[in-house]
Amino acid sequence: METVKISAADVKKLREATGAGMMDCKKALVEAGGDFDKAIDILRKKGQKIAAKRADRESTEGVAVTRINEANTEGVAIVLACETDFVGKNESFVALGGQFADIALNCADKEAFLAADFGGMTVADKLVEQTGVIGEKLEITAFEKIEAAYVGSYTHIGKIAALVGLSNAVDKADVLSKDVAMQVASMGATTLSYKDFDAAYVAAETEARIAVIEKDNIELGRLGKTLKNVPQFISMSQLSDEVLAKAQEAAKAELAAEGKPEKIWDRILPGKMERFISDNTTLDMEQCLLDQAFIKDEKKNVAEYVKTYGDVSVSGFKRVTLG
Repeated sequence: METVKISAADVKKLREATGAGMMDCKKALVEAGGDFDKAIDILRKKGQKIAAKRADRESTEGVAVTRINEANTEGVAIVLACETDFVGKNESFVALGGQFADIALNCADKEAFLAADFGGMTVADKLVEQTGVIGEKLEITAFEKIEAAYVGSYTHIGKIAALVGLSNAVDKADVLSKDVAMQVASMGATTLSYKDFDAAYVAAETEARIAVIEKDNIELGRLGKTLKNVPQFISMSQLSDEVLAKAQEAAKAELAAEGKPEKIWDRILPGKMERFISDNTTLDMEQCLLDQAFIKDEKKNVAEYVKTYGDVSVSGFKRVTLG
């Protein structure tokens, strides 16, 4: 039987279409008798076999990518995951992540994205194909989309990506949205404000945190070290007017016991109340974006920073990360 001659041009064409290595492309073309479409199918089946073998592998490396539309009213963030950092940093892999993000921008959700067209095959099929090409399990482990009057983004070294939506496209909205997105990426907020918390969640979290601190204090006491402050509360949602009034009275009693003249209390009380609120809103500062100290100026929180841009508010945010 005569061996089919495979030209370098055919191999190059198949490689450009699939991303597979030169030798894999040549072998597929030989096996397909020079039939280009059949060769693609052979490579795809190879990918399916490798994907099946690596199905139980963990894909915790990869690249996080964002895309914003031209009007800055929609944004998407995805994670294209692989198994090793070596592959995750590869230029062609990062470029593939960008191609996926371009498609994702026009999809309503992850399901629609995986079913979307990628050069004549679905995104899901492309992932399988590239698993065969690269030899590692590839998958989309995160897909987040946001729509707003203005959408901005920030990506940290391809490992964490954040999207932020603003209520108005104010002057320098690009700077504001990027700064807030950087905050989201860096500090990992889970919600906008303490007002979003469920009361039962706050109560359970308060009990758990106090238990941890009290346990730590037993060991610190045994070692003769300074004990940690045990908070009464952990969220502004718990600090009712009554609670704040009692805290202020306690602060006044403390000043009186210290012998501080009453005429100077007005200068001292604001600082004491600020400290009380800070000590008793740790949950908010960890999880609530608007209540966190702004990373570029810790003298103000994020809500105060946003106000410096005028009539605008943060309408929503999303964050994706590897692992």
